[in-house]
Amino acid sequence: MAPVIEHKPTFCRICEPLCGMIATVEDGRLVALRPDKEHPLSAGFACQKGIAFTEVQNDPDRVTTPLRRGPNGFEPVTWDEAMSDIAARLSDVLRRHGSGGVGWYMGNPGAFSYAHTFAALLFTKGLGRHGHYFTASSQDTNSRLIASQLLYGVPTSVPIPDLTRTDLLVLMGANPVVSHGSFLTAPRIKDRMHDIVKRGGRVVVVDPRRTETAVAFEWLGIVPDSDSYLLLSLLQVMFSERLVDVDRVNRVADGVDWLRSLSAPFTPERTAAQTGIDPESVKALARDLANTPRAAIYGRLGTCVGRYGTLTTYLIDAVNLVAGNLDAPGGSVFSTMQTVGAKWQNTMTGAVMRRSRRRKRSRVSGIRSAIGSEPAAMMAKEMTTPGDRQIKAIFISAGNPVLSVPNGDELEAALETLDLSVALDFYVTETTARCDYILPVTTMYERDDFPYTFQGFQATPFRQATEAVVAPAGESRPEWDIVADLATRLRRQIPAFAAFGAARKGLSAFGKSLTPRLMIDALVRMSQGGDRFGLRRGGLSLRTLTERHPHGVVLAPHIQTGVLRDAVGYLSRRVRLVHDDIADEVDKLSDSGHPEGYPLRMIGMREPRSENSWMHNSPLLMRGERRHHALMHVDDAAELQIADGDAVRISSPYGEITVPITSTKDLVVGVVAIPHGWGHKGTGGWQLANRAGGANVNRLTSSEPDDVESVSGMAWLTGVPVRVDRIDSVSTPQEIE
Repeated sequence: MAPVIEHKPTFCRICEPLCGMIATVEDGRLVALRPDKEHPLSAGFACQKGIAFTEVQNDPDRVTTPLRRGPNGFEPVTWDEAMSDIAARLSDVLRRHGSGGVGWYMGNPGAFSYAHTFAALLFTKGLGRHGHYFTASSQDTNSRLIASQLLYGVPTSVPIPDLTRTDLLVLMGANPVVSHGSFLTAPRIKDRMHDIVKRGGRVVVVDPRRTETAVAFEWLGIVPDSDSYLLLSLLQVMFSERLVDVDRVNRVADGVDWLRSLSAPFTPERTAAQTGIDPESVKALARDLANTPRAAIYGRLGTCVGRYGTLTTYLIDAVNLVAGNLDAPGGSVFSTMQTVGAKWQNTMTGAVMRRSRRRKRSRVSGIRSAIGSEPAAMMAKEMTTPGDRQIKAIFISAGNPVLSVPNGDELEAALETLDLSVALDFYVTETTARCDYILPVTTMYERDDFPYTFQGFQATPFRQATEAVVAPAGESRPEWDIVADLATRLRRQIPAFAAFGAARKGLSAFGKSLTPRLMIDALVRMSQGGDRFGLRRGGLSLRTLTERHPHGVVLAPHIQTGVLRDAVGYLSRRVRLVHDDIADEVDKLSDSGHPEGYPLRMIGMREPRSENSWMHNSPLLMRGERRHHALMHVDDAAELQIADGDAVRISSPYGEITVPITSTKDLVVGVVAIPHGWGHKGTGGWQLANRAGGANVNRLTSSEPDDVESVSGMAWLTGVPVRVDRIDSVSTPQEIE
């Protein structure tokens, strides 16, 4: 009998461009992925990670049945056995410690599934207000979100560069040729940047490394973690040279004079020693930003994970504002779903988030919550520090925090002290190997989806939804179904879960299921292009997106501008520049120093064939005996008598690792660049990743409260002081770490 072969349009959810894909399914099994040529934006492009995902989908190392850890390792159990035991043990923790004894950590991939996000929120909010909620955002995005909360009153108002119309794009701490964009959903982003140059514009990359993006455009090298100095100098030049239309800025913002005074001491001559950038280059950039009618600064991970991530991000928006480029065509603009009543939604969301931030703090560090979450760097200490709200049970979904938070060894040990630890994942990783249970979850091609999280970051307004491409492998379940099952088992103990059960029962009487799909469908219907529940003929719903527009649909050629008042969540509808937190962070700049004996600065870097820690088990991505290595400037290597391939010990005040070195001229002198996400060490079940080994770069970082960025709870991951010492070469990858 001939096999049944289908070619199904869908989209990738590994990173933020969400490139269109065609999935080839043979007799119900995913056998190949290729770029979708009919996708209106990605137009036949997909990176090698997206194409290689077939190997993740069908990985023989993938967990597809519930596993329970015993004295002899993991053993398979039934879903009912697993969930009954988990519910009983969790119930006991809640009885003895209350909701404050329970935590949830959600990793980066969770943001790419609307149902996963809803599941984590249902669980944590349902248990009660004392529970702990951590996400990968405190290693990635919180400083961006808190800067928005300060400036606009709501964390979700995040301006992005208007790629399709700008004539000057300044990238800080971003490498979109490799990352494909973050807080910026723009398929074929490299082509979009080349389009800027083709129409006579410029792309300038400010970075300590001459990245793959900087190689393609203009590079302005900068000392790591000195971005705030540069931005303050740009403001100083704009104000002192009268490049600012103060009356125009005063019409939309409060505190312009305060900002002028704040930046006044930071002349380019004064900050050159910190940034390594000569004063004339700073002045030229300030003039170009103010005088180019369509210009934007965009900052990402490198600007978010330093000691002053929130300050740096705030200053990026402040520069865009005073240069006349905020909410202007070709500038830094607000891309939203434009739902009915969005202005008042922002007002209410902002009020709730600001209240939560005032009320909720980490019990260990005192750091305020960011978008309802605590600093993940404090997670281990929340488990081991005695007292009220000490974590006794944790759920970890789609994350490998042992490799992603500072001082992963501390977290690894802390997991062993808990009464209950449960992972929702499809691999035995460095983190899940320490959990009591691993519950197998679906991949992105085994679920329906709509990229809700990324609607506000689209460079071109666009909608696409997908149904599941294949059925779940083995006994895998979606995160929502797992949490709903657990909520049902705990309904007699948790009032919110009882109400959830009653609502599900009530809807079922009308043939409806209480799932996140109902809410997402309503959002699509009530947003730009939506059908308004039948009131707009030809409008969109989730069903029409999957049935009539399987390749997606462009809603408008450009992002709407002139929406700043709607994007602001303050009742005044004005940008708020004056904040004590920002003044305090500026004061800290002058106090910052580095310990003696650590003359170099460590930065992170992305690799084209890695996605954080979770794609090192794909043979296609690991071809060529790929191994972990660090980069060092040729002059620094020569001074230390280090040759390419030499193993070196890289030490910080907090820890040390051993890696081989490759020398390069594409770094600022004094900088060491090390990719993150490595350090697989044989405790997990992904065999290829374990053989590749590598070193966990976050052993060089600190989980002490004083070393966590106080405004947003961000981990300090870049600009870390280090020293490099040559050691005897090692012969096998397993020995390198």
